[in-house]
Amino acid sequence: MQGISATALALALLMPASALAQEQGAAPAAPPPESPASPAAAGDIVVTGFRQSLEAALNVKRDTISAVDAIVAEDIAKFPDQNLAESLQRIPGISIQRDAGEGRAITVRGLGAQFTRVRVNGLETVATATDGASSNRDRAFDFNVFASELFNSIVVHKTAEASLDEGSLGAVVDLNTGNPLAAKKPGVTVVGSAVASYNDLSKNWGPRLAGLVSYRNEAGTFGVSLSAAYQTTDNFELGNNSVRWVQTPFNSVNGNACYSVSATNPAPKLYSGGVYNNNAACNQASLGFHPRIPRYGLVRHDRDRLGITGSVQFAPTDRTKISIDALYSKFKETREESWGEVLLRSNERSIDVVNPVYDANNNMVSATLNNAYVRTEHYLRKSSTEFYQVGGTWDQDVTDNFRFTLLGGISKSDANIPVETTIVLDDRDANGYSYDYSNMKAPKLAFGTSVTDPANFQLAEIRDRPSDVVNRFKTVQLRTEWDVTEGFQLKLGGMWRRFNFDTTGYTRDTAVCGNGGKDLVLGTITCSPNGTLGPNAVYGFPVDGNLTQLFTLGNAGQPAGTTTQWLVANLANAADYTKLYSRALTPDVGNIRSVQETTSGGYMQVDVKGTILGLDYAGNAGIRYAHTGQRSTGILGPISRTIARSYDDWLPSFNLALYPVKSVIIRAAIAKVMTRPTLGNLTPGGSVDGFNYKISYGNPDLQPYRATNFDLGAEWYFAPGAIFSVAGFVKKIESFPVSQAYSATYASTGLPKEALLPSSPAYINFDPNQIYTITTNVNGSGATLKGVEIALQLPFKVFASGILGNFGVLGNATFIDSSATYKVQGPVVVPNGKLVDAVRTGTLFGVSKQAYNGTLYYDDGRFSARVMASYRGAYIDANSATGNVFEGYGPTTNLDASMRYKLTDAIEVSLEGNNLLDTYRYRYTDIDANRNYENNHFGRTILIGARFKM
Repeated sequence: MQGISATALALALLMPASALAQEQGAAPAAPPPESPASPAAAGDIVVTGFRQSLEAALNVKRDTISAVDAIVAEDIAKFPDQNLAESLQRIPGISIQRDAGEGRAITVRGLGAQFTRVRVNGLETVATATDGASSNRDRAFDFNVFASELFNSIVVHKTAEASLDEGSLGAVVDLNTGNPLAAKKPGVTVVGSAVASYNDLSKNWGPRLAGLVSYRNEAGTFGVSLSAAYQTTDNFELGNNSVRWVQTPFNSVNGNACYSVSATNPAPKLYSGGVYNNNAACNQASLGFHPRIPRYGLVRHDRDRLGITGSVQFAPTDRTKISIDALYSKFKETREESWGEVLLRSNERSIDVVNPVYDANNNMVSATLNNAYVRTEHYLRKSSTEFYQVGGTWDQDVTDNFRFTLLGGISKSDANIPVETTIVLDDRDANGYSYDYSNMKAPKLAFGTSVTDPANFQLAEIRDRPSDVVNRFKTVQLRTEWDVTEGFQLKLGGMWRRFNFDTTGYTRDTAVCGNGGKDLVLGTITCSPNGTLGPNAVYGFPVDGNLTQLFTLGNAGQPAGTTTQWLVANLANAADYTKLYSRALTPDVGNIRSVQETTSGGYMQVDVKGTILGLDYAGNAGIRYAHTGQRSTGILGPISRTIARSYDDWLPSFNLALYPVKSVIIRAAIAKVMTRPTLGNLTPGGSVDGFNYKISYGNPDLQPYRATNFDLGAEWYFAPGAIFSVAGFVKKIESFPVSQAYSATYASTGLPKEALLPSSPAYINFDPNQIYTITTNVNGSGATLKGVEIALQLPFKVFASGILGNFGVLGNATFIDSSATYKVQGPVVVPNGKLVDAVRTGTLFGVSKQAYNGTLYYDDGRFSARVMASYRGAYIDANSATGNVFEGYGPTTNLDASMRYKLTDAIEVSLEGNNLLDTYRYRYTDIDANRNYENNHFGRTILIGARFKM
């Protein structure tokens, strides 16, 4: 990959050779027209269906100077995919991240979702949903918030222009809703669709409904449209989870005591105490990695998605058009999890290990555990994301050669979690538990004691963590265009934008027992001192059938011998019994923070086109200025702080398109670009993790990600509706915030005990001399990313007729090489020792080195069918913890298919299948050892539906 720019240039120059041969003697081609589409000329073949959407998208791509890709609906309320993110993955250079089996976020040319800016009807915005851990608290846009039926096009700008909003190192994505004045005919148009979806893992059905009413008057001066879409699903996610791996000494290994006790160091079976013994068995176990919380379980996703759009357009003259667009979306999810596990994390001191087995990567891949800390968890989260946006646009031709667009609007995304409850049942001295990770993706986990007998459990912990994340945008822009002379256009504009990010979080968490005395919840039982084991130990409330329910694991990919039934708490009864929701809320200080950014600035851009030395060209060059004022607020310990600062960016850009022949375009671009820092990193506050003994805090003085982008590509439009393209890109990232970690005692931080969660081991067994890993972010030295995109769109009618001519293929491949330097904490190298600080080089987070997408389609105007396959290579997405270096996801392959048949010109029926391979999502921790973090699947989804238009 070292010579990527030269390689791309060579391919670009070689590719059109055959086209040049075909067009010997042809007159030089004129630059493409300004508009993305034009009415069909008399005698042209009118293309309909899926092929129509492909050709319309190709027109958008061909008719721009910068590098652009698009997806266009073939008709109103008929977007070609069920999910916007899943549509985007068909574009070269784009990969997606899935949540609950559906596309959620995108990666463009190797850069994650936080590096992509998204605009809805021209206005930048952020839509926030929740994932397995929490709400999205970053700049990333969650595409699963919106129903795809509400949109008629997506345009992806891969290279920067001065007139394009700043803030992206990857791309600017435009989502566009209805345009009533563009209706094909005057009068009222009504479109409706109804789809039933079935998931073969959850065995549940759900409806998907959409409708649109649009009106355009005969004169084409007034139009109005209203659309709505609703969907509900009830899907399962089944699999296993280790919650990372760790090195820690145990109480004994194969009968060898790992600690000696004396009068001054008592407690042979406690979480601490005693003097560590240096013997071979204990040392090997101490240095080997073992799973922290090995478990199988079910995650249930009940989702409801409602979307409404409205648009009013008024064009009293050919020179004036006024548009008002509104979008409302509500995305609700009930997420329920049931887990059966052993809590090795922080409890190894009490556990006796028998028959451990180690692999070549220093993993204790299997063992039997006695005095094990058995736990079951029942979790419930209710979340709702409510989004709205209202915007207005005034397009005015002042004269024949001067025009302006005035654009303004507001948007708000509120992701609220009123309930996030966990009830924990414990059996803290179970014997005979065994695990076997010889197959990392499908471990065997077997309980040696009954986990279906209430008498073996106590209700030991209750949690509730309500939170809220709100993003607001206010935008005003003025864009002007002046046709100075033929082939020379001047663009000037100004903008003001305010972005507010606010997140709050609270907890009602507590362990039922502290260190002896009355319980901390109801005050009705007397607890045993910490670490007391045996059948008479009291660490929670006794449970019975009223407080429990039996859980049965379905198809989670588990091998024979895995325990598949266990008790979990009955959430409603347990919450009532413990009066959970009557408990006072405690601020979760790490999740109470805000950022306000006010951006103002402007741009100047010159667009040119013409002919030089017989070669047609079009280009633009300009500079964009952005002033950013930032105020960040956060809490660390008992202190709330607000930090203000500002910075300026001058962002020049240049795009050039050359037309050596009619069917070939060579594109080149250079631009300075920037992305503002990750929101979570800007807080002057932080969080204290008393489970993993970690403290993290933000840095409001982080510099933006700044980069210089170089792009070179060639496109060969060798037939109608066909293209072969190659593009090379280099992103030299000049500033790249990196995580920095060091070790220190809790006392050295100056934080009080109250900064810890009351349910954490660090709070229960508070020790000011406990060593913590302390992490923050600093401005790093930068990184480099290089890549090549190759794409082919080929309708078979180019070389075939009849039935074969109705087929076609779409395909693209992306190859990326990237490098960045990170400060990490590697494994412990001496028994009972500390993690080792190190510097490690790796790919940029979120970058897959390879990605492929392919579609085979058939479309004869009445019947159409598609089979779509996508592959994304493995990638790291974060620094890991507990001695593991990086964590990320394994490679995935997804297969989807669809069929549509027009019964009449007005009625169409469809059959679709998503995730037909029932692909598992494998997440690993430690890039060298590839230890299991989680492995789960979501089932296949079949959709049967009908659509009408009148």
